[in-house]
Amino acid sequence: MHIIVSERKSNVIRRAALLPLLALSLSLAIPVPSTAQDKVLNLYSARHYQTDEALYANFTRQTGIRINRIEAGDEPLLERLRSEGANSPADVLLLVDAARLWRAQIDGLFQPVRSRVLESRIPAHLRAKDDGKGSDWFAFSTRARVIVYNKETLRPEEVPTYESLANPGLKGKVCTRSGAHPYMLSLIGSISEHLGQPAAEEWARGVVANFARSPRGGDTDQIRAVATGECAVALTNTYYLVRLMRSTKPEDQAVVAKVGMVWPNQKGVGTHVNVSGGGVLKNAPHREAAIRFLEYLASDEAQVYLANGNNEWPVVKSATTGNAVLDSLGAFKADSLSIAAVGRAQINAARIIDRVNWR
Repeated sequence: MHIIVSERKSNVIRRAALLPLLALSLSLAIPVPSTAQDKVLNLYSARHYQTDEALYANFTRQTGIRINRIEAGDEPLLERLRSEGANSPADVLLLVDAARLWRAQIDGLFQPVRSRVLESRIPAHLRAKDDGKGSDWFAFSTRARVIVYNKETLRPEEVPTYESLANPGLKGKVCTRSGAHPYMLSLIGSISEHLGQPAAEEWARGVVANFARSPRGGDTDQIRAVATGECAVALTNTYYLVRLMRSTKPEDQAVVAKVGMVWPNQKGVGTHVNVSGGGVLKNAPHREAAIRFLEYLASDEAQVYLANGNNEWPVVKSATTGNAVLDSLGAFKADSLSIAAVGRAQINAARIIDRVNWR
């Protein structure tokens, strides 16, 4: 039986209200298998893209392993796994942010995996190491967090770095989403890793002082606010910008025409990169199938599906997506900071946003 419960990212209140119903419905979705040798894989995934249908079908065709999957938001899936404990039927968890992957790791949800395939194809800084026993989780696609600016009111040389967003000359011109969002926690955490916590806090305080309005909305809302002139500069993940660029709607094309993009910190550490990734769960009843699935996700074929599903980049160098709009953004220097360090740094990031009131 192939049952999907899909919960797209919405607001926190809606998710909280849905959790009891979600727990009940998901409890019926995947029965505990009778033996660990069944050719089946139980997948919990925060992904929800059309390309995933072909991704999973190809894995089954190649291996004979049938995938039962549950799709929901990151937090509902993490909450379910915590409540299921040792009785969880899930084998693999896929999440869409380093901060959330790290949260699953410190909650003890993953088990370390040693795989020559994964270790040879996925760069070391895109794997979470566990005391030499293997990696708890692996990144399978990447995106960058970039600066967008209003081309009529700001020049790109005025905002070449993340640090420049704290310059007093930008007072009343900066828009962001809530600092408590995982995308922002990951960025602020990476800045803390590079600059140290005191300097990162000083920077965050400067950004807050430059707000054009209180943080609200998602990344697409920030891009639109820049286009309308509500603010002059904002932060966004690259895929939100590419979605607008690929849209045929006149209103989206009007937004794209008014904004420019900067790859931040190109003369320094490089642009912050975040990931989607996953790992084998601690109580996975089908461990061998789970590792085969992760290895499949690192194949060139699967990498293309994973990346194209959300206008992201593959982590495997030999995989190419053929995404012309994404490619049109050009080449850039990416920050090579360990993605595991980015995840851990969210603790410092959360303290910083509380102290500077970036809410």
